[in-house]
Amino acid sequence: MGVMTLGTSKGEALFNWLSERSAGVLLHPTSLPGNQGIGTLDASAIAFLDFLQAAGMSWWQVCPLGPTGYGDSPYQCFSAFAGNPYLIDLGDFVSRKLLTAEEIAPLSRLSPAAVDYGALYQLKWPLLRKAYERHAAAGAPPLGTETFAAFKAAQASWLEPYAYFRALKDHYGGRAWWEWPDEAKSVSALPAALRTSLRVDVEAHQFYQYGFFMQWRRVRAEAAKRGIGIIGDIPIFVAADSADAWASPGLFELGKDGRPVAVAGVPPDYFSADGQLWGNPLYRWDVHAKDGYAWWKERLRASFDMCDIVRIDHFRGFDAFWRIPLPAKNARTGEWKPGPGLDFFRSVKKAFPDARIVAEDLGLLTPSVESLLKETGLPGMAVLQFAFGGDAKNGYLPHNLEKNGVIYPGTHDNDTTLGWYALADEKTRDHVRRYLRVDGREIGWDFIREAYSAVSRIAVLPMQDVLSLGSEARLNSPGKPDGNWRWRLGTGEIERLASGGTAAYLSGLAELNGRAPERAAPTLKPRI
Repeated sequence: MGVMTLGTSKGEALFNWLSERSAGVLLHPTSLPGNQGIGTLDASAIAFLDFLQAAGMSWWQVCPLGPTGYGDSPYQCFSAFAGNPYLIDLGDFVSRKLLTAEEIAPLSRLSPAAVDYGALYQLKWPLLRKAYERHAAAGAPPLGTETFAAFKAAQASWLEPYAYFRALKDHYGGRAWWEWPDEAKSVSALPAALRTSLRVDVEAHQFYQYGFFMQWRRVRAEAAKRGIGIIGDIPIFVAADSADAWASPGLFELGKDGRPVAVAGVPPDYFSADGQLWGNPLYRWDVHAKDGYAWWKERLRASFDMCDIVRIDHFRGFDAFWRIPLPAKNARTGEWKPGPGLDFFRSVKKAFPDARIVAEDLGLLTPSVESLLKETGLPGMAVLQFAFGGDAKNGYLPHNLEKNGVIYPGTHDNDTTLGWYALADEKTRDHVRRYLRVDGREIGWDFIREAYSAVSRIAVLPMQDVLSLGSEARLNSPGKPDGNWRWRLGTGEIERLASGGTAAYLSGLAELNGRAPERAAPTLKPRI
């Protein structure tokens, strides 16, 4: 593979994949419009792809697509491999006669403006189960390019333990897996009688994954037809109450009872006197290294099968992570421990020579983290909202950015740009106006234009900023225990953007700033 592959030649980085300028939009699929109580992989997803194409975009960035648990956060999933059944388009099941229009009608009575996860939990799971039972009774007709049997066989390494985990979780009333009886605390220990009694429930969860992945593959195929790639996202850590920790406890810092003995977080800083206690179990990196990071390679392979680019959250954890021994009320008692460093990324490079990874490197970084990022050659991130209020040395100011990076006005964890500007102090607002040479009356579009003109090779816009929305459209407020991940696009808004001038304006910005894709001009008919 040459010297660069091993990353041993001075000045040469492992990964050098980002060479062209382009643009995209950040929109988690749950925020798509529709009449099923939550965004799904239906016609709205295709309409969104049409908009991206008309707007001269190359990328659709999503948050993690896994099955969410308590708190509904896609960054705390029951599996690092599975998809979220809530995203399944039940209209597709109606067309396949697995459900009826009357059966799914109650979903249409849920709010179209915000996801009600409690109501969705009560309504959607019984419908999914009904669809599974009819699919089984009909002889398991294929839902896509692959049969159910072939899907189960191809994905068995993660699908079987995941399905058992979910079936057992249902069986034990939703309790965390370390509270289950000893006989259920590991895959190998499951008695034959318990396996037999759970057989149908296990297959049902396998079916939900089959339905999700067949629909996701269709959406990806439609994206590819339009020249749109998917930027996916994976958290560095997994949830404690997850199929990953249950099925492979030896890979994590867990006690004999399955409970974490130490968890991840970040230490106290300017923003939080107590730090952040995330609660995720930590990796036993020495164990991972012994088999060449096999679990991580399987995880990345699954991610690359789903997406074209993978963003890894909390990149600095590969250099050093904040270890918080339990019990702990906050993150003050932790200590920095070394991560796997460049050895991990060398192993990834050997397994995936053409891997396209983005490193989430936001926040205060140590010289060793910056060195690791440079050695890997992975593009990092810049957020314009972090650039203002200080001096000219701020690393997020456009004049300090590097080409090998991705720039955002804000991310899923930030307020919308309009909301941020409205709440900023006057010193920060004045800095914005003087730096951008604007009056602040269209601050959302000012940030969009600045992102497009920046040297960063990829510019990604939150959909809320494209719509010039305020704080009411914020998707997530870190540290807020509830009310997150609810925002949705209104009915007809995608079509309005595609045909009402916004798409044409963004396409023009892409042309002016060298971000237009090399593809034939779209010939979209205005939507009514």
